[in-house]
Amino acid sequence: MKLKATTYRTLSGTKEIIELPKKHSAQWVIYEDNKPKYFVDCFKLEIESNAIMNNLVLCNKEPIEDVLEKINKRNNINLSIPKISRIGFKKKLKSVFTNLDLQPIPEKWLAYSL
Repeated sequence: MKLKATTYRTLSGTKEIIELPKKHSAQWVIYEDNKPKYFVDCFKLEIESNAIMNNLVLCNKEPIEDVLEKINKRNNINLSIPKISRIGFKKKLKSVFTNLDLQPIPEKWLAYSL
């Protein structure tokens, strides 16, 4: 999958964030332990974990951050969506395109009854 690695300068230092080149509203790069590991596309329903995430996020009208927090607590893992800056100050330094093989979130971590 072709992704964009963007380096930002913030008050806390420089950060590299992996982003989608053309992000849509229901697509996210999910980090595990501060490294990009999973990709969620809530409209690509032929993948079972994306269908479950569609139900958890879009049907239940919950923010992705809340759903990830529940998954983290239930499975004792550390999934997150990276934030560039907590206070909003950021300066884009550079962007490069990279290919990463990001998998869907494992189905065993997801349940309709989160």
